[in-house]
Amino acid sequence: MVWQLTQMLWVGGLWLLHIGLVPALGQIGLAPLLVDEIAGMLNALMVGFATACVIFQALVLVQADGLASLWRDIRGQLLLMALYACAMFFAVRTGWPEAVRWQVFSYLILGFSGLVLVLQPVPGGSGRVREAHP
Repeated sequence: MVWQLTQMLWVGGLWLLHIGLVPALGQIGLAPLLVDEIAGMLNALMVGFATACVIFQALVLVQADGLASLWRDIRGQLLLMALYACAMFFAVRTGWPEAVRWQVFSYLILGFSGLVLVLQPVPGGSGRVREAHP
């Protein structure tokens, strides 16, 4: 349950921000520079939140399936890819701030690895909902 909630928050938040909120800000009629400034701030906040959620999900995966699952299991590999994308986003943002395309690229890598992760089964379970027994 914690896995799915965390996943919903960061993957859903990333895509909602990228597909819904930022284009809506442009349609409202705000100045383009203001929209870019707001989008940049929200993107950084969302990637920071996603970093915390990815680390938490990695801890849940390690607890459920062991440390080797981080590099042997597809879920662990996707989490490591997402963590790498977060690190790349912040490294480019601080070290090369005018390279906006690389920030967008790492943001999209993070988003697509999250989408593929959503399709994977929950760790520690068979992928089915368990019935409660009295």
